[in-house]
Amino acid sequence: MVRTRIERLVPVWAIVAMIALGVLLFAVSVVYFSEPARHLPSFFPGYAARSAHHHTKHGLLAVVIAVVAFVGAWVGSGRKRRRWDA
Repeated sequence: MVRTRIERLVPVWAIVAMIALGVLLFAVSVVYFSEPARHLPSFFPGYAARSAHHHTKHGLLAVVIAVVAFVGAWVGSGRKRRRWDA
């Protein structure tokens, strides 16, 4: 069996990093949607000790960036096109 090397548009490590970033940001968005500001981890932007406010915009932004990361990984995993000389 002959194996050929597939040339990708983006290195494999970058695709894996984009997928990991997307999963992480999706998890962060779930935390933003489900927890009020007083229950967020203190290192999250929007943490407020006595607030009952949910940070919906932070959650939406995390979802949008996660989708962009997933789309970037999908597009980057495509094969390079060969140019045929006529």
